Amino acid sequence: MPKGPFNASQFVATEWNSAADKAAFGNTYLHFIESGWKQSLFTKGFYQRLSNCFSHIAHFDVHGFYQTWFTCDQDRLEFLRWDSRHPCHGDPKFTFSDVERAIQQQIRSRNYVALYELKAAGELRSREMAVLVRLESKYRSTVVPGAVADTARNAGDDERPAPPASAPVAIEPVQISLF
Repeated sequence: MPKGPFNASQFVATEWNSAADKAAFGNTYLHFIESGWKQSLFTKGFYQRLSNCFSHIAHFDVHGFYQTWFTCDQDRLEFLRWDSRHPCHGDPKFTFSDVERAIQQQIRSRNYVALYELKAAGELRSREMAVLVRLESKYRSTVVPGAVADTARNAGDDERPAPPASAPVAIEPVQISLF
């Protein structure tokens, strides 16, 4: 019983790999995604086969490939888009093109691209919100709530608009000559 949707009967053996090898690769691929892209599952053998599928390149080594494609949701999304759109060239008697097509069908049926579009958007929003918080803490003056209430009571005129915040002063660059 295979540990995934693929079994050997779906694929054609090559001169160098059996149909069971192809099924195992396809199941490993999907298991890797389902695991949350665990680095411990990105073995050298899996990397070597994957770097030869979907027109991927080796990225120097297993670590470079992992760093390029699997360290954030945006990169994972691009990986899934690449693999799902890749034309699967070659004769299955000599290539893994039959496995590539089967993996593409699974990517579509499991809706991985849409899922990772949402994850990448959430990841981007989190990063941008962190930048916003950092910049607001740097550039916005902090107001003590009690001080605002005391100022309003002492002013005696609650209908008077608050004064505008002071605008930042632009500093013009000065060009000088060293000679």
